[in-house]
Amino acid sequence: MTLAADHISGYASGLFELARAEGVLDRVEDELFALAQAVERSGDLRSALTDPELPIDRKQAVVDELIGGRASRLTVGVVQFIVSQGRADDLADIVRAMLEQAAASRDRALAEVRSAVPLDDQTVQRLQSALGKTTGKQVEVKVVVDPSVIGGIVARVGDTVIDGSIARRIQSVRQAVNTR
Repeated sequence: MTLAADHISGYASGLFELARAEGVLDRVEDELFALAQAVERSGDLRSALTDPELPIDRKQAVVDELIGGRASRLTVGVVQFIVSQGRADDLADIVRAMLEQAAASRDRALAEVRSAVPLDDQTVQRLQSALGKTTGKQVEVKVVVDPSVIGGIVARVGDTVIDGSIARRIQSVRQAVNTR
């Protein structure tokens, strides 16, 4: 395991244990997942949190403005700590590792599903069932809205990727046409 992976795993484990001990694991999971997605989608936000020239107190003020008062005290505090340690670049990886650990504590695997549009609860339940059958594991689905998917979905459960997107189908057709 690399030094960066060790740090990510350490932060994720600490965060998981804190949230579980305080009885707010489900809430913290949801809040961190939403925050990580917001940071991933917004280049300006990501730049503000990772800019080495921006003072730590300004970065923490950005976090407070973004989630303060709307997220749990634990979520705000942990994100501010991660940012103050210069690890904002690793936020998405830390959150993913924490979500995987939380799912594993419930004997489940984390399934990250990317879709061009938000999915309703019924669709998420059907996906959860289908991905469970496909992978042979009980899964917890987290949906990421990703316009680059165009249509369909891309699902990842551990190292398994199932690409049912229109973009992938178009790419397959292009490859077939170019090989003739």
